[in-house]
Amino acid sequence: MPDAGQRARGKTRLKRYAQKRDFKKTAEPSSRARAARKGKQLIFVVQKHAARRLHWDFRLEWEGTLRSWAVPKGPSLDPADKRLAVEVEDHPIAYARFEGDIPKGQYGGGHVDIWDNGTWEPVGDFTKQLSKGHLEFLLHGKKLSGKWHLVRTRMQGKQTQWLLMKSHDEAARTGADADVIDAGHAVGGNRARAREGLAIQGQGIRMILVHVLQDVRGMRRDGIGLRSRPVRAADP
Repeated sequence: MPDAGQRARGKTRLKRYAQKRDFKKTAEPSSRARAARKGKQLIFVVQKHAARRLHWDFRLEWEGTLRSWAVPKGPSLDPADKRLAVEVEDHPIAYARFEGDIPKGQYGGGHVDIWDNGTWEPVGDFTKQLSKGHLEFLLHGKKLSGKWHLVRTRMQGKQTQWLLMKSHDEAARTGADADVIDAGHAVGGNRARAREGLAIQGQGIRMILVHVLQDVRGMRRDGIGLRSRPVRAADP
């Protein structure tokens, strides 16, 4: 748990987060929100963010905030696949539980799902690593695990750019097995599952309508069937 000094530094680091948002319009947690904690382990979260451009927000708890990076292509389990990670403003710890819709017109407007979460631990002195620009850490998530690196680059841009990469270990994969982005649905969120259920329900209704239309086309006006025809499922 962060001490008093770390909490004070965390409040300072959250000023940019608060300045970018109108909490009367967005359901995102405010910079003053307190997160319920079940243990002392550091947490991480990866949120799939369908904003103006789809990306994955990678967040590590450290000294009272969530240090955050936007990963346009999402993480990869292949150590040779170095993914761009753009450093963004720190987020409050409570943001690790956030999912839902950010209204259009607000900063980051779009839908957010919790794609993966769990605990993490630094490998070595994380504060020094932040200063040097090479972070090493272990993830204990549902989709991401093992050792990872974040390396700061010298690439020019409005925001500091890093590279997120997997270490060579038992959790690493290559080829098609390394692509975890399409390997499954978000781990959190009844809303995501509800949307999937509505999509399935919608497909089912479409199939029923197609079946009815097929039957109608095979009948005369008096309702007597002209010919029988097999019922086909609707095209996807």
